[in-house]
Amino acid sequence: MRVTGLRTRVLLLAAAFVVAFGGVTARLAQLQIVRHRELSGLAERQYSRPVALQAQRGPIVDRNGTPLAASSPAESLFAQPRAVGDPVRVAARLAPIVKVPEDELHAALVSQRPFVWLKRRLPPAVAASVRALREPGLALVPEPLRLYPNRELAAHVIGFEGTDGGLEGIERAWNDTLVGTPGKAVVGRDALGREIEMQRVLQTPAAGHGVMLTLDAHIQYVTEREIDAAFRRTSARAAMAVVMDPRTGDVLAIAIRPTFNPNTFLDVPSRDHWRNRAVTDPFEPGSTFKVILAAAALEEGVVRPDDRFFGENGAITIAKTTIHDWKKYGWLTFSEVLQNSSNVGSIKVGQALGPERYYRYMTAFGFGRPTGLGLPGESRGQLREPPRWSALSLPTLSLGQEVSVTALQMVTAFSAVANGGTMMRPRLVKSVFDAHGRETRRFEPEAVRQVIAPDTARTLTRILISVVEVGTGHNAAIPGYVVAGKTGTAQKLDPGTHRYSRAPGVLSFVGFAPAEEPRFVILVMLDEPKNEKWGSEAAAPIFSAIGREVLRYLDVPPQDAPPLQIVTGPGPEPLAPRVRLVSSSEPAGEGGTTVMPDLRGRPLRQALATLAPFGGRVEVSGRGSVVKQTPQPGSTLAPGLTARLVLTPSPRALPRGEANP
Repeated sequence: MRVTGLRTRVLLLAAAFVVAFGGVTARLAQLQIVRHRELSGLAERQYSRPVALQAQRGPIVDRNGTPLAASSPAESLFAQPRAVGDPVRVAARLAPIVKVPEDELHAALVSQRPFVWLKRRLPPAVAASVRALREPGLALVPEPLRLYPNRELAAHVIGFEGTDGGLEGIERAWNDTLVGTPGKAVVGRDALGREIEMQRVLQTPAAGHGVMLTLDAHIQYVTEREIDAAFRRTSARAAMAVVMDPRTGDVLAIAIRPTFNPNTFLDVPSRDHWRNRAVTDPFEPGSTFKVILAAAALEEGVVRPDDRFFGENGAITIAKTTIHDWKKYGWLTFSEVLQNSSNVGSIKVGQALGPERYYRYMTAFGFGRPTGLGLPGESRGQLREPPRWSALSLPTLSLGQEVSVTALQMVTAFSAVANGGTMMRPRLVKSVFDAHGRETRRFEPEAVRQVIAPDTARTLTRILISVVEVGTGHNAAIPGYVVAGKTGTAQKLDPGTHRYSRAPGVLSFVGFAPAEEPRFVILVMLDEPKNEKWGSEAAAPIFSAIGREVLRYLDVPPQDAPPLQIVTGPGPEPLAPRVRLVSSSEPAGEGGTTVMPDLRGRPLRQALATLAPFGGRVEVSGRGSVVKQTPQPGSTLAPGLTARLVLTPSPRALPRGEANP
């Protein structure tokens, strides 16, 4: 019995060991095979964390490749609060470096979350200072910093980027193209949670594509300079200017005031500063809209330039409402109606045209619908259909009231007149290119429709030339060039009385030059200026100042410039050709004397065009832009004196704060 009992106990013990071993083996198999992926992931989450690596955002450049927005290497700071040793001490050491309040940092460092961002996109010097602290629980990951090298230049067009991508302008509209593909990295810590470091990169980020705009940085600078000066001088509520090439629809400049610096876009008193008023804010255009009425009336054969209208001595009564002219007129030709911006004459033209035809041309010119430029928040303006018009609607619409338009719509419509009646779709993005600079997409100019016949456009252009030469737009004239355009002075509705206020409202001028072969259309608008009353006084001179600089920059020679005869010396490629100005018309300075202009920084062609009226001889050495001249700027010139210019092939010097296009 004893032997049998002992054997039984041994077998039972062995069986117990076998069962226990089998259970352990089964448990190990379950943990290492069945639940391997689950438990590995748990361990990964406990001792490491995946972090997204932002891709380098694609650049935004102007039509000549000048950078308007670019990305620079930077790093972002984060913490894993459970691994931070002394949150109070770490917050105190970190706050002065990253410029974040100490209490805000402390709150993040004691958070119950496993991962918190402390400061995004630190410059390299700041990141190095953080790294030198060698504090457990803190780490840095690469995240590019978005920079706008020209500060406020074209801020409303470019927009800006925030933590989660583009927030305004092109940065927002083209965010999917610019943003690229983010990468992924694993950030880990040791068993005691004391060290955090980048363990490995799981996916390398792919840089975003770049966007080339139709803007020209130099034209944008000139436009902003003039608009800023007018905005400050008139204490206006807002001011803007839009420059477009009517041949292609290319937007060359959009200048808005008030403005902001996209590098510090939060440092503005109001978010209204971010708004691109040229596309988002419709306004009643006033007398500039009479050009649309004139185009429709001429195209339909309702009027001819020499047809006469009686001005009713400055007042006309319609539906028990009397509408006044700014001046008492008698008989006026249709051309004189536009030249003098006669309200009575315009009303009579509108009555002859009729509501249905007028409405058809207003919509054909693009009013009442977005232009499709592609910027966020574009307004369609307001244009009601004729069945909803009152007895006063046709007369007031003939004056540019009861309709609201955006600056971009107005420039596009005038561009159709300047382009022989063909309306081009506004274009702001010219192409898209990859990280190697290779073009991947291109956007060609697109004709929308033929709004009026070329003959009608030429007739209307001649009338608009007379508006500048002998009419209300005389302050828009540019010496040496023929300008066509129209002034506008629009009152605003008083919300209290529901009548048009007598206070200055929207003062504007829209025009193009050279009139016969236009290179640009410019709209200038001042909203509620404090010390100006008429568009002819406030907006027209700004057009002239911008247009003069743009024509010079585009190397468009004055139309009355004398021909040049270039006399070359011996040799196949002389370095110092002599240029003789064949005819002479000497401009006078103060007291009737002839003064030498400042030619420094100008290309040879511009310098010669400037000197053309002086006559005499010009000797040129070198190639490129003028760096030295004789006689000196401002000195008195004697008849027949030889001018000497020294040129260098160095890049054109641009004003401070502007990148070289």
